[in-house]
Amino acid sequence: MNRPSPAPAAPAPVAPAAPPRPGLLGRLGVWSVHHVKTVLAGWLVLVIGLGAFAPQVTSALSGAGWQADGSESVKVRTLAEEHFAGNASSALQIVVAADRPVTEPAVQQTITKAGEIAAADPRISTVVAPQPGATISQDGRTALLLAGAAASPDDMVRAADDLKEPLNALSTDGISVHATGASVLWSDFNTANHDAMMKSEIMSWPVTLAILVLAFGSLVAAGLPLLLTMAGLAASAGSLVLISHLFPVSIWAMNFAMMFALALGIDYALFLVVRFRSARTGRSLSSAGAVAETMDTAGKAVLLSGATVLVSLSAVMLVPSPAFRSMAGGIMLAVLFVLAATLTLLPAVLGKLGHRVDALALPWVKTGEHRSPRFAAWGERLWRHPLRWGALALAVLIALAAPVIGLRTAMPSITVLPTDASARAGYTAVQQAFGPGAPGTLQILTPADQADTTAHAIAANPGIAGVMPAQNAADGSGWSMIQAVPTVDPSSPDLSGTVHSLRDALPADALVGGAAVENLDLQHLLTEKTPLVIGVVMALGFVLLLFALRAPLIAALGTLASLLSTGAAFGVARLVFQDGHGAGLLGFRSQGFLDGWAPVFFFAMIFAIAMDYTVFLLASAKEHYERTGDPREAMVGALAHSGRVIFAAAGVMVAVFFTFALSGPLPPKEMGIVLGVAVLLDAALVRLVLLPVILRLTGRAAWHTPRWLDRVLPRIPFSHS
Repeated sequence: MNRPSPAPAAPAPVAPAAPPRPGLLGRLGVWSVHHVKTVLAGWLVLVIGLGAFAPQVTSALSGAGWQADGSESVKVRTLAEEHFAGNASSALQIVVAADRPVTEPAVQQTITKAGEIAAADPRISTVVAPQPGATISQDGRTALLLAGAAASPDDMVRAADDLKEPLNALSTDGISVHATGASVLWSDFNTANHDAMMKSEIMSWPVTLAILVLAFGSLVAAGLPLLLTMAGLAASAGSLVLISHLFPVSIWAMNFAMMFALALGIDYALFLVVRFRSARTGRSLSSAGAVAETMDTAGKAVLLSGATVLVSLSAVMLVPSPAFRSMAGGIMLAVLFVLAATLTLLPAVLGKLGHRVDALALPWVKTGEHRSPRFAAWGERLWRHPLRWGALALAVLIALAAPVIGLRTAMPSITVLPTDASARAGYTAVQQAFGPGAPGTLQILTPADQADTTAHAIAANPGIAGVMPAQNAADGSGWSMIQAVPTVDPSSPDLSGTVHSLRDALPADALVGGAAVENLDLQHLLTEKTPLVIGVVMALGFVLLLFALRAPLIAALGTLASLLSTGAAFGVARLVFQDGHGAGLLGFRSQGFLDGWAPVFFFAMIFAIAMDYTVFLLASAKEHYERTGDPREAMVGALAHSGRVIFAAAGVMVAVFFTFALSGPLPPKEMGIVLGVAVLLDAALVRLVLLPVILRLTGRAAWHTPRWLDRVLPRIPFSHS
């Protein structure tokens, strides 16, 4: 009898491969997931604690600070405040213009009331009544009152905020009263630009939300960037208020911080959420495992990107101007808070949401899709025809950058203000009554024993229309002040030549200053520092990329590629704002130059954003190269996995920046066009065409690490395996 053969033994179960141990950022993400209540409570306390100060931001921050610290003109202002009863560039001028002689009782009554309003403000030292032959016009129908500065330039701008409306209210039929001068100009300038930027922000929100919903594919996921943005903004706004008690912080710091918090919050959330979806759905990982993989890959790219942005903006600190340093500091503060929220708050929320991150998804969205077929196909096309597409992108960028050779810069003229602004109305009245150079009256300080010699040298200068008698300091300090009226408008390029010739001709101890000269000194400082800032930004950006990628060739080429979009953006800026092409469409009148702060400040901002996208693309490429060792998969895979993120993030940034081009005042238009064009060109031509082509042409050499460098640099893997 045959026995049945025994059943074959079941194969021994194969133990599943242990998941890789998370790296430092992965462990931070897992900790945030497991301690979600602690993370949420910590951020809630931080946002509420600092956010409580946020409503004070518009009143606490500085309206001045546009000066070159240590310059001759700033020394003149400081000495004038100390020894000449506040008769400095920060003093207020009150212009009373009438259709009758100012000696008539009705006009005299208005002059008296204006003086009383100014004198009642504790920030005003003394009010000097109009003087015949000096501050009363030749036709006798315009008079100037001088309200001396008894406070810092920042407080004098606040005084202008408070006084200009009550003074304007004194105007009646036939008599107009306007406050003007540098402090009033900055008051009106800050108000006009702040209002315009707020309107632009409001206009950009619907467009931003629409792009976010399309990019993320679900309403829940689209709300995550707003979570990061609001947390970063509230914390940074409150911090700026607290910091302002230690040293002045420009109101523009908050405006730029808002833009960067929104832009980077969207960038970082896009990068992490897309990667989390892939790990959660495509890899069937748990929420904690998906967060760990996301943080060890995309999280490293975000951290490197944030560091690159911070490094780029830190170079602006090399410009010794309070406004520039505080603006850069404000943006850096916002970036730090957004970065901290991205690396702690976002992982905690993603871990809590899990698959619900795709709740309320659009019907056509594939929630687990991480590799974009369209961008993969684009990568394959670039791999097959690199020279064709690379040459086309390069030609467009060079053609747009070529006009930058003739770019001119200067500090903004009075025409950037609305025609009904107090400073501009008073400026116009002064020019009509006292001559074109009267609003830019120069203040020359000289030792009293050299006053006559100095006065004769000033009068002999062909750029001077008139010289007032020397005024000795009443405190016995030994200084004399001579005020001189130039022949040209304060914004004329010829004024610079006059100031330089005076400084060359006057006695060595004489100092030339005044509000217009402060602008000239600031412009000279910016021109002098621009090459240094550009060099430092590029050098630090290269070092960071080298540190992270350990590949000197692609780090250098990636850094240089960022210059192309920057140069093209400034080339377009020259055509639009200097040459006036499209001025009618955008609703502005060309000044014949680009505002003086643009090259330094906008370069740092553009380079920071450009390197942001560079990091996202190259980090993804390095991740694929580490896994496969195949240059083709590194290039195509990077586009397939990060191209859609870069495209969507750039779309949001361009929408946000271009809304500023619709603002009324000129400076926000400049900022919107320059930054919007830079992001558009950088994403469309540099990151999605030129940089992949560079990876194609360099092949394995792009990722080569010399032996000596391999021993020096730490190993920072971007793959999670």
